[in-house]
Order: sequence, then C-alpha cells, then structure tokens
Amino acid sequence: MVWKKERGKLGVLAPLLGTWMAQADSPMGVVMCTRAFTKVLGGKYVQLKAIWQIGERLHPGTSEGSYGEIALFGIADGVLTCWSFTSDGKRSLGVISPAPDIHAEAICFEAEMPAGMARQIYWPSGQGMSWAVESRNKKGWHRFTEHQYTPMG
Repeated sequence: MVWKKERGKLGVLAPLLGTWMAQADSPMGVVMCTRAFTKVLGGKYVQLKAIWQIGERLHPGTSEGSYGEIALFGIADGVLTCWSFTSDGKRSLGVISPAPDIHAEAICFEAEMPAGMARQIYWPSGQGMSWAVESRNKKGWHRFTEHQYTPMG
C-alpha cells in the first residue's frame, strides 16, 4: 500500500482519502465499521463519515442499529484540527500530534475529553491501515480500540 502524503497542511490526510472497511470482535459482538474520507468545501476541509454496525444490530449498508460520527479536518490558527460529532451527542476538538511510538507515518489527533486526554491514530499496515483510540493515564497511553481497515472500491 502506498501511504503518500501531499503538499499543503491538509496533505498529511491524503493517505486516508477514500472509503475503508473494518470488521472486529468486541465485547458487544462483531463490529463492522466503514470510514469514508472526502475533500469538501472546495478542498479546504476533509470530511469523515464513520458508521459502526455493532453485534446483533448488524444491518450492512444501512444506518439502522448503527453508531455514527461526522468529523471535519481543517486548519484553525495554523494547526491541522479535527472537529468530531457523534450520534450519541458527544463532540471533541483535537489537534494533530506526533505519534512516533506507533509508527513513523502515523497520523494522530489528540483531544482533551471529559475523562482526560485521548488520541486517535491512523497508520499504514499491510494492504490497508490501522486505526486506534487511546487514553492517557499515569503510565502512558492505554489502547482500548483498534481496527484493521482495508480500502473499498
């Protein structure tokens, strides 16, 4: 897989553009997640639409029984920023951050959440990408979700 970044402040997101699919086991059953990254608003932003189908609520291709996220990635005060909104009413504001402990090519956003600092990370792996969410504790970063994505189409 080619993990090629482009020029400009949004260029770091170029490897994510397109639609990705993951399937993983979870305590609630099988999880299927689709993440679609597209340039929007004249290329000034990248939009993420993520749909999670969980456990017995699996209805592939529909939003029934799902959990969703819409995020916009753009430049605020000269910094690549992520504004995320989820179907359970939560929202977050994250900024790009290095994650050399994960991978040299990692794309990471850190956000201060009600429970403390969290980060989401994307990095190349095999024929696709890996994605993880971690929370910061006294010992460092604690991973609580990881998916392996393959490109669709």
